[in-house]
Amino acid sequence: MPEPRSTTSIWFTWANLLTAVRLVLIPPTCWLILEAHWLWAALLFTAAATSDYFDGRVARRLNQTSPAGGLFDHATDALYVTGGCWALAEAGFINPYLPWLIAAAFVQYMLDSRALAGHKLRMSTLGRYNGIAYFVVIGTGIGLNLLGLELLLPVLYWGAWLLVATSLASMLDRAVTLIQRGFSSNGD
Repeated sequence: MPEPRSTTSIWFTWANLLTAVRLVLIPPTCWLILEAHWLWAALLFTAAATSDYFDGRVARRLNQTSPAGGLFDHATDALYVTGGCWALAEAGFINPYLPWLIAAAFVQYMLDSRALAGHKLRMSTLGRYNGIAYFVVIGTGIGLNLLGLELLLPVLYWGAWLLVATSLASMLDRAVTLIQRGFSSNGD
């Protein structure tokens, strides 16, 4: 039987280092969006998206996966996309409701999965696609401004409204599933 990993070895992993990079990039990315420094915002967004792409792969490859690491990754994703969408909303590019819904959907997802009790996060297809789309909204907002394609900004605006609808649908689906299970699922 393999020896359990210490708390230190669960947190101090290459995968979590990549996730921490994304966490540190949240404030400067938001500031760069608010100040319309599009090139720098694009560079930091690219670094954040790259860290998101590789952290799970690194964790699996180095056998460093854990419920705590998964929670750290997903929480960082939620904070990053909430912050980025908030900055886009403050700058007037998207509606102000999406950042709040992203945060609420993540809290629901975490509580429904009982992640704080050490359970693995329960994925949903719509929630996964929404999570990807939140990153796409930020990248699109930065990219359109960087490339001077302001004419296409209404697509971003309406895409963000579509994400409000799909976020609400995902939250409703998760709530209905929880009710149907009679609150008896162990989160696995």
